[in-house]
Amino acid sequence: MKNRIYLFILALLTIILLLADIAIGSVWIPLDEVIVILSGNEPTKLAWQTIIWDFRMPRVLSAILVGGALAVSGLLMQTLFRNPIAGPYVLGISSGASLGVAILLMSGGLSLMSGFGQWAMVIVAALGSGLVLLLMMLIAWRVRDIVTLLIVGLMLGSATSAIVTILEYFSGLQQLKMFVLWSFGSLNRITWDEFYVLFLIVGLGLFGSFFITKPLNALLIGEEYAKSMGLQIMPIRFFIIGITALLAGSVTAFCGPIAFIGIATPHLARMLFQTQNHQILLPATILFGIVIMLFCDLIAQLPGSDQNLPINAVTSLIGAPVVIWIVVKRKY
Repeated sequence: MKNRIYLFILALLTIILLLADIAIGSVWIPLDEVIVILSGNEPTKLAWQTIIWDFRMPRVLSAILVGGALAVSGLLMQTLFRNPIAGPYVLGISSGASLGVAILLMSGGLSLMSGFGQWAMVIVAALGSGLVLLLMMLIAWRVRDIVTLLIVGLMLGSATSAIVTILEYFSGLQQLKMFVLWSFGSLNRITWDEFYVLFLIVGLGLFGSFFITKPLNALLIGEEYAKSMGLQIMPIRFFIIGITALLAGSVTAFCGPIAFIGIATPHLARMLFQTQNHQILLPATILFGIVIMLFCDLIAQLPGSDQNLPINAVTSLIGAPVVIWIVVKRKY
């Protein structure tokens, strides 16, 4: 009963923050007018309708997808590696996406942007993260020890980051600025067409994660215990890595790297619900991720200002203290 109450509260917070995120921005739109517009009726000012449907709704709905995707991928990685500070990017997926964008922007690939338009950076980021995923799958097939796989993922991420740094060193100011702006992360650049694709990918990943709640519970105790329960370790490992790559890779491709949501959110869900049961923890983590992401996006809009903060900076400011607290708590 207590868990249902908590889930209801998180769902209610989601609705409140969603409406607030739509209403508040450089242009304040009264809440009753927001409800009128969302219900399909004509508002007092037609400009408000354009602002909401063409600019704010794609961003807010994308924040919901991003929050849920990163939170679940972080939960999966922490369970797989049994590491409290494992996140969705420990497999080098974000670094692979960054490498793809860096090659596009800083190695003479800008001509491709004119051919593919807004999809150019999405395509190369997806290709970069996909290549890293393929490499990690091959390594996971050969490496049996999960800690070794974690170290390999971190080293692979470091290697790709080193290549990006070299490209940055030799790039021009314009190309460097474009890459840095991409690395800040943003929900504002997502259009409706991109949102539909992101919704399909994230929805598929989240749907698949609900099929492995029992194997995740078994992995918490250890792989040897999971084997004794009849669990096939390698297929489950591949499935978890695949879902994580699908969720984190798609978010990075469309929105750029967004830090700390995947690391901090599962711990907050565990603290509130006081459980390690993934049948409860998974929906709780999704709702927690959505609430935190909507709150971060609301702050990033700098209500009343024409400026926007980088979403990556806001999530880091909120998530970093949570991770520090987790590390200190475990130590003492």
